Amino acid sequence: MAEATRRLGPYWTMTRSQVYRELPALAEGGLVRVGKPGPRASVPYTISANGKRAFTRWLNEPARIGQLRDPVALRTAFLDYISKDTAEEMFADATEQHQEALAEARAAAKDYADEDPNAAIAMEFAIGYHRSALSWLKKR
Repeated sequence: MAEATRRLGPYWTMTRSQVYRELPALAEGGLVRVGKPGPRASVPYTISANGKRAFTRWLNEPARIGQLRDPVALRTAFLDYISKDTAEEMFADATEQHQEALAEARAAAKDYADEDPNAAIAMEFAIGYHRSALSWLKKR
């Protein structure tokens, strides 16, 4: 989970509960194998040959863009119902969060540059997203 968050987190969110909720269904479908329980009842899973084939098929399907869901943009559509102080605080908080996320994405892209160039390229999406959000926040 930690590696998935490190590698994908800047542009694809997932929670531990989402991942662990899906694993039994993937095992039932023969896409992963269940290992022997470990410490604190942890259960290791490994991808099966069927899982690798399914993953390859999924990678080769046409990709559609995701739907953007940004709570600050949504609230901005209703600024008439928010006090000026609340709005300014919201924009300041969003700016700070995007600046931090941008710095983290830049660092991750740099870390991945030699280790995994494709992960570094994907990280550029997160960098562009946070730059765009900061640009939008400056204009409002």
